[in-house]
Amino acid sequence: MSDPMRPRASLRTAVVWEVLKDALDRRVKATGRDVLDVLDTGGGSGNFAVPAARLGHRVTVVDPSPNALFALERRAAEAGVADRVRGVQGDAHGLFDVVDRAGHDAVLCHGVLEYVDDPGEAVRNAVAALRPGGVLSLLAAGLGGAVLARALAGHFKEARRALDDPNGRWGEADPVPHRFTAEQLAALAGDAGLRVAAVHGVRVFADLVPGVLVDTEPGALEALLALEAAAAEHTAFHAVATQLHVLGVLGVPDVPEESRGTDGA
Repeated sequence: MSDPMRPRASLRTAVVWEVLKDALDRRVKATGRDVLDVLDTGGGSGNFAVPAARLGHRVTVVDPSPNALFALERRAAEAGVADRVRGVQGDAHGLFDVVDRAGHDAVLCHGVLEYVDDPGEAVRNAVAALRPGGVLSLLAAGLGGAVLARALAGHFKEARRALDDPNGRWGEADPVPHRFTAEQLAALAGDAGLRVAAVHGVRVFADLVPGVLVDTEPGALEALLALEAAAAEHTAFHAVATQLHVLGVLGVPDVPEESRGTDGA
């Protein structure tokens, strides 16, 4: 795979990165611009921002943590893309205090919706930051994956509680305030005005497979990555994925500018 991240870390990121990379490539062709403006809300230390910058794009990372932004600056410098990565302190609620509206070709909203008071507002703000035709990448915790994980750990009452809880929480000690089904995440995107282009299950198997097997069995990591990629688009596996990924497009599908009609049709 073309994932530039560490092999074990790629188990958590490979599916999303491949989808995102393809979406950026399509946007480049549609706009005729080699360099896109990418916004990564809650982007932390740059797990996606730095690889996007390596593709030649300008990336702005908005994150509330000064420590994460410091790590981002260091990572970007080590990767040789410091001139294409900008970190600013902020959050999804006050997004337009630090970035412009309608100024980005792609917006990433990964690991944000679980922790905000109003996920719908966060998605609407992310959409408002897009240019027409831009793409939004949403990644959030999946309800079914949490239920399955608690059950397999023998915590059956917690699994049932998560299943019945409106926010998908398994108890007071649960560190995740919100979890989502694929339908709920897609509805948030649709309600914000996006056309849902794709839904993927992420970490369907990776969190269930013993780490020692992946580390010691020859070829196991590559085979597991291939299995994750193959299962990601199968709706049957969305219900048990640890995370869910939705790719949305603002407006019409990407069409090269030179191919668009000029007669107002």
